[in-house]
Amino acid sequence: MKPLLTLLLLVCAATVSRAQTSDPLPLWPNDAPGALGKADKDIPTLTPFLPDPAVATGAAMVICPGGGYGGLAPHEGKDYARWLNAHGVAGFVLKYRLASGGYHHPAMLQDAARAVRLVRAKAAGWKVDPKRVGIMGSSAGGHLASTLLTHFDSGDPQATDPVERESSRPALGILCYAVITLGANTHQGSKNNLLGPNPSPELVQLLSNELQVTPHTPPCFIWHTWEDQTVKVENSLDFAYALRRVGVPFELHIYQKGPHGLGLGSREYDPAKFLDWTRDCLSWLKVQGFVR
Repeated sequence: MKPLLTLLLLVCAATVSRAQTSDPLPLWPNDAPGALGKADKDIPTLTPFLPDPAVATGAAMVICPGGGYGGLAPHEGKDYARWLNAHGVAGFVLKYRLASGGYHHPAMLQDAARAVRLVRAKAAGWKVDPKRVGIMGSSAGGHLASTLLTHFDSGDPQATDPVERESSRPALGILCYAVITLGANTHQGSKNNLLGPNPSPELVQLLSNELQVTPHTPPCFIWHTWEDQTVKVENSLDFAYALRRVGVPFELHIYQKGPHGLGLGSREYDPAKFLDWTRDCLSWLKVQGFVR
């Protein structure tokens, strides 16, 4: 390994080691809306990963791991948070409710919206800028992220809960080999887990997020691989086209090689194996004012 690369990796590792990880925080102080019980599967949480104050930029990212709406992939959650921390961005890993726990839409969207509101409501304590809270998701977690990017609201100023007064609109989105559509090019397992059996055509259309883009949809970084045999690349292409059609800025990268579920590049957190998309995404985040 070249000496300069070795030095850079050591610096990155040292920065990550000084990051602060807190215990998972329940999204609601009491039961979540529509909770089916009080077990762990019924309690959506947010786990903060805060960067070293010496490199912190004040930006934050809510992270939605993939898993087909039936599980949550660790390498698409805490590993992303560690990567973001190394570049000064606070990461908040969302444990959202799943079909394996008996849940379907709208529970997942409720959890994602609440997560963005919660980061904004507690921004001062976490030393983040409430105007720079993005959302990031992979695979089915990318569907959840794209759902919030197209189904947000400005908050309820009359709410007794101060968290609910906050906007759920992310400042930007990062979509990694995301499920976007619930139409012909969908990932059927994710669709079934999200909507259950025999969803109405109206619900399928509502949550086919390439059909829900408006000029108010936040800017997005989108990446996929041509070789992905699990979630078709058309999901990303169609979402980018929808953004283009209404004038929303985006950056789109389609890499030829690589299977579904790549994450940063390996199941173990290894900066030496990070994929090109991480470099490209950091360049885009710099343009957005999220990293220096």
